[in-house]
Amino acid sequence: MTTRTVITRSRRSDLVGESGFTFTQEMIPALTDGWQGPAHVRDFRRQAWQAYQKLPMPKTSDEAWRRTDLRRLKAGGLSLSALSGPQRLPAAPKRLLKPLVDQSHGGQLVIQPRNTSLYLAPDLAERGVIFTDLRRAEIQFSDKLARIMGQVVKPEEGKFASLAAAFARDGVFIYVPAGVQVEAPLHSVFWGPGESLAYFSHIMVWLEEGASLTYVHEAASPTITGAQTLHAGNVELHIGEGAHLKFVELQSWGKHVWNFSHERARVERDGSLDWIFGALGSHLTKNFSELELVGDGATGRMSGFYFTDGDQHLDHDTQQNHFAQHTTSDLLFKGALKDTSRSVWQGMIYVAPGAQKTDGYQANRNLVLSSKARADSIPGLEILADDVRCTHGATVGKIDPEPIFYLLSRGIPYQQAERLIVEGFFDPIMQRIEFDGVRARFQQAILEKMG
Repeated sequence: MTTRTVITRSRRSDLVGESGFTFTQEMIPALTDGWQGPAHVRDFRRQAWQAYQKLPMPKTSDEAWRRTDLRRLKAGGLSLSALSGPQRLPAAPKRLLKPLVDQSHGGQLVIQPRNTSLYLAPDLAERGVIFTDLRRAEIQFSDKLARIMGQVVKPEEGKFASLAAAFARDGVFIYVPAGVQVEAPLHSVFWGPGESLAYFSHIMVWLEEGASLTYVHEAASPTITGAQTLHAGNVELHIGEGAHLKFVELQSWGKHVWNFSHERARVERDGSLDWIFGALGSHLTKNFSELELVGDGATGRMSGFYFTDGDQHLDHDTQQNHFAQHTTSDLLFKGALKDTSRSVWQGMIYVAPGAQKTDGYQANRNLVLSSKARADSIPGLEILADDVRCTHGATVGKIDPEPIFYLLSRGIPYQQAERLIVEGFFDPIMQRIEFDGVRARFQQAILEKMG
């Protein structure tokens, strides 16, 4: 195919508007006179800064943001975490550092405001695997970083995408050479404590032809009542021909955090991606997640788990793009809602002209546990080929009183009966997750949310 034009919901407004943020160009090290790093990093930051200046803050009149209102974000009161001064910030708890998908790590990276710790198994380093933080990658692995930085997620894609691209000094860079199978998983933790701070992150993963990797990333912080903190991040994934990536992404931000992310995975011929999302925290999340199947035979699976309570607001915007023939995508997002919380899921399957033999599936299921909770579910199809199979579905419902009555009649207390039904509701997602530790985290979240 010679063209790859994707028709999506609009994610940009006219290039006017005022952000309210107080960040300046002088806060970006790569754009200062003393910068001694690679030229391509400087050019990338400059491009991102220029996009940030032009793009307006999203408004509810924008289609992609119609159900997510940012007017209560106190943007002018935020300062960069790197410039936060003497604020005492707690270290990441040990529970976040435990393995989730195996008995041990092949490598672990812990990013905190005051320090970064890194471990990579010597045998992986000898085989050419790179697993490091963004600052080291810019200096030590500049040539490989240039292949992916800003190539999968463009800074111009949104206000927060440009903000993260311009200011992110923290992040993860992973490179796996052709044919290398990384058996032990890699694990990274981004820890963002404190209040009135702005955190920015950039995650980049590049798998060469025939490589394989399991990678777990978690972004987390404690909750500070009455405060606000911002996180904006970009995630860029490249899965080469015949390569296989299992990516587990957990979001357990404190309930004072406003969280924004632009994420995209590009899968080449006969490559595969198993992408698992877990959204447990934050006050507000707006997440754009896209799967691009660009080579014949590419496959991708996206599995999402979320459980909201209080006044949480989670908005997930997913896109499954089929650009080549014989490609397969499979998306299932399931969520439960309590109190006055709200979830939004907008999904689109796009099939390009000539992308025959496409098989695309998407489903979103929601269980509403409170009369004041709300779930919006909006699936969509854009099909420009004539030999495809694409299906979608969405449901929003309450607990059926009949199974509750049945369990009560067997002597099971009401709260336990309700919890059993919620666990059963999430079982299809649990069945898609092969990692015991990840399932245990989700099951623990259910217990905590159910009280």
